[in-house]
Amino acid sequence: MRYGKDQKKVRRQIQGTSLSGNRERHHHRFGGLSRIPASAGAGRGLAGQVRQRRAGRQYFVQAPADREGKRAAPSQGRRVDHDRRHFKKSRSLEKTAEKRKFVDDHLPEFRSITAACRSVGLSPSSYYYKQKTKIERAKSDAEIRDKVEQVQSEFPFYGHRRIHEHLERREGLTVNKKKVLRIMREFGLKALIWRGFKVKTTDSSHEFGFARNLLPGLKLSEVNQVWVTDITYIRISTGFVYLAAILDLYSRMAVGWALSTKIDHKLCLDALKDAVEKRSPPAGLIHHSDRGVQYACHEYRRFLKDHEIAESMSAQGYCYDNAFMESFWKTLKAEEVYLTEYQTMEDVLKSIPRFIEDVYNKKRLHSSLGYFSPEEFEQLAAKGQLEQHGLQSVMILG
Repeated sequence: MRYGKDQKKVRRQIQGTSLSGNRERHHHRFGGLSRIPASAGAGRGLAGQVRQRRAGRQYFVQAPADREGKRAAPSQGRRVDHDRRHFKKSRSLEKTAEKRKFVDDHLPEFRSITAACRSVGLSPSSYYYKQKTKIERAKSDAEIRDKVEQVQSEFPFYGHRRIHEHLERREGLTVNKKKVLRIMREFGLKALIWRGFKVKTTDSSHEFGFARNLLPGLKLSEVNQVWVTDITYIRISTGFVYLAAILDLYSRMAVGWALSTKIDHKLCLDALKDAVEKRSPPAGLIHHSDRGVQYACHEYRRFLKDHEIAESMSAQGYCYDNAFMESFWKTLKAEEVYLTEYQTMEDVLKSIPRFIEDVYNKKRLHSSLGYFSPEEFEQLAAKGQLEQHGLQSVMILG
């Protein structure tokens, strides 16, 4: 060609200049190269002029390579400032104590405890938590043990759940339920369990007839809707004393009771009269009992009819229909009768009324009532505050 050699030479010079400028602009834009002083290569065409105009600006610096030639991760658009950047989470700090010490040592560099904790993967609450020493823990356990023993002296059949609720509600002590259980296990503070022999108190072989069961599917929403009753025995040195009691099914309150050395209809009728006198129930109250002759006789049923109280009886030999009374008898005997050696009828008359009125109705916590006593439960129901304490205001009988 006419201009072959000269044309190739000119083309090579032009391409070299333009590629050099493009390469410089590309690396300056994406942080690939370190900044070159403006004085170096100031006369290199367009690339040199661009470097001169940007000489006074701050650029991103290429991360140094390690021994293996690998580059560190880019700064992702943030300016490199080695004096203010945060420390990366250290994988060597595995224990909480090591992380807490790291935060203490480097707190001035982070300016806040939250930032320092975040850098090592430690929550601020864990940083502030100070673990108790063995002496402090032993002292705390001794205090809880003393409280538990005081509760068990009055309620020896309380398990760890009732003791926990008692400590929080009655003593105002904030303690974990698992801690109470642990202390009771370590020091052998177990709830007492008693088992006695059974004396037959129900005679359903009579000709008075029976009433049908009105409880299945019934909805209870207030007191004095359903009363349940039964008879039990208390052993004394010369024989037995019989106790008839009546419970309000909605609140488990013992509303009436009577004691006698004879197991006849008069005993049950005295308990019913005591309950009617105390509560003055409205018409339509349901009276539920077993099929014993004491409740099926004419005199007892006549009293119910005169006070507009509906009769209800459980099936023969099916104790689950009156399970609420069975639970009451278990509590009475385990927490009072089995702990006392009654010699005479007078001993029974001194202890049983006190337990029913002062302990069971007013103090004892019931798991089925949300760990409230029957008296407290009725007070909450009267104020309409049951749901505020997580309790249902309507009870459906099975």
